[in-house]
Amino acid sequence: MEQNTDGAQPHDRQSSPDGGSAEPIRTNFMSDNVGTVSPEILAALAQANVGEAPAHGADSWTRRLEARVAEVFEAEARVFPVATGTAANALALSALSPPWGAILCDESAHINRRECGAPEFFTGGAKLWPIPSADGRMEAGLLASAVADLSAGGARLSRPAALSLTQATEWGTVYTLEHLVELTALAHEAGLSVHMDGARFGNALAHLGCSPADMTWRAGVDVLSLGATKSGALSADLIVMFDLSLAEDMERRIKRSGHLWAKQRFLSAQLLAWLENDLWLRNARHANEMAGRLARGLARHPAATLPFDTQGNEVFAVLPELLVEGLEAAGFVFLRRTAPPGVTGTLVRFVTGHDTRPQDVDALLEALAGTTE
Repeated sequence: MEQNTDGAQPHDRQSSPDGGSAEPIRTNFMSDNVGTVSPEILAALAQANVGEAPAHGADSWTRRLEARVAEVFEAEARVFPVATGTAANALALSALSPPWGAILCDESAHINRRECGAPEFFTGGAKLWPIPSADGRMEAGLLASAVADLSAGGARLSRPAALSLTQATEWGTVYTLEHLVELTALAHEAGLSVHMDGARFGNALAHLGCSPADMTWRAGVDVLSLGATKSGALSADLIVMFDLSLAEDMERRIKRSGHLWAKQRFLSAQLLAWLENDLWLRNARHANEMAGRLARGLARHPAATLPFDTQGNEVFAVLPELLVEGLEAAGFVFLRRTAPPGVTGTLVRFVTGHDTRPQDVDALLEALAGTTE
């Protein structure tokens, strides 16, 4: 391979048809958090930055956001903007479980594997009760067994208090509406509230093609953590409470945790712009399309195996280690993952975003095709 003398990695640059320099190829597929902010959201922030506004959520942007959420989800709801998905999940769950409660979730769930004990901390000690699955989608029978085991344990075990479902899942799969209803019905029958981790909610919604209401409160979801940061926002996620009784003292929980923004209009302005004119769905559909393009290309490679269906914007592939190292040497960035039970080989994850372009995907596939085992 010819050595670069200008510091650029292979595939960093491409030429325009007239011989000039075009926008660099983007080689970072590590996460949808590495991407840019949507221009519409930057414009909304600039507009919100003109003049003064009441603090701590008493601003007009937050009021308009609550009205927009009610319109999008076809239901009255309380909304609480926060800056991160971890804050949204942990604070939402703190309203659903007492310190002695159990929060049932998939073993792969972000709250279980990627949030450094935040749900346990914010709930004051509630125990996460992970349930194994083959592809991130919990089975109803295993959920029923877990609830029964916990309920039979008396004071020796945590009381089952909440069910947390991830949509789309951590393995890039999406629950069907029928599957969601089956799980939430079991939970409600046992007296559990239902939380949905929707860090990639828009991607799941774009895949199913249903309404936001169908995938949330109509399916039995009481509280949603709605993620915008991974889909074009600067830093903004939203707690949406469809069960209004759970919203009591939520603002105090947020304040006590240090997550009540003084200048909340800058959170609400992002979320409002994201939900207006279907920007959130356009961003999600594009990210899904790019993931599908990548998955189809990987499926054609004789040495690649895709262990999960690509239903959102995450693509998982099992590749020979030498091919993985070749992609890394070519400058591509992605995540190595621990393979789930039954999967052998080097498991890697590629994530596409609202700003991933076809040429970015094609460059990765070309690099893979040119890498020898």
